[in-house]
Amino acid sequence: MIPEDTTSVRTAAGRLRAPERRRLYEQLAAQLVSFVELSCLKVGDKLPSERDLAEALKVSRVSLRQATVSLEVQGVLEVRHGGGIYLRALPGDRSRFVELMMRRHRLPEILEAREALETQLAALAAIRRTDADMRAIDAALDTMHDEIESGGLGVHGDELFHSAITAAARSALLGDFMAALGPAITETRLSSLAEPSRPARSLAAHRRIAEAIRSEDPGAARRAMRRHLKMVADVGLLRWAAVEDGVERDKG
Repeated sequence: MIPEDTTSVRTAAGRLRAPERRRLYEQLAAQLVSFVELSCLKVGDKLPSERDLAEALKVSRVSLRQATVSLEVQGVLEVRHGGGIYLRALPGDRSRFVELMMRRHRLPEILEAREALETQLAALAAIRRTDADMRAIDAALDTMHDEIESGGLGVHGDELFHSAITAAARSALLGDFMAALGPAITETRLSSLAEPSRPARSLAAHRRIAEAIRSEDPGAARRAMRRHLKMVADVGLLRWAAVEDGVERDKG
């Protein structure tokens, strides 16, 4: 649902200003939260287009996209590919904070499960892959590269890549486990790719995994996947948790 009072939305958008260059995506996220509050948007309302927001903030669409994904991870926005940006929860909504805390606590377990499953899938893919599997893996890498080059985070290409490896492993049971974890894996994917400079690093890690599978080296494939997932685990939400835990221990 688009707000009826488009004038107030334009007025609020006009108050957006270009932020300082330090930690740009965080400042942009704060500006977007202010925009939501100033324009009195309601849950379910559609925000202006990515292009219009980037122009109002005088930043690139790449930087704006990092901010919107950051807020999507926090549960504030919902980015519908090809459909626009929608308000999912009000910034001050306590339920959003509770959801964020729940996500923070379940992320480590999700990442543990991913490492257990996907390192084995990578090793099996190196043993069982066919030429057709390698074409699917390479096509996923090309998709991710093109997304990043056009200013995206490579989310779709990332998903295609891990799905292609799962298919190449030819393990029905492990495939079922991955499918069951699908929504949870999407959380870790968004959290990771929203990190500054992460999309390009993730693509490079994917290429190393692909080369190990191409070389039919299960040990190298397992190691490359584990290294990649360690990087995926390095996200702001968990770094925040680590700092908080350290403060609590100091108090104790």
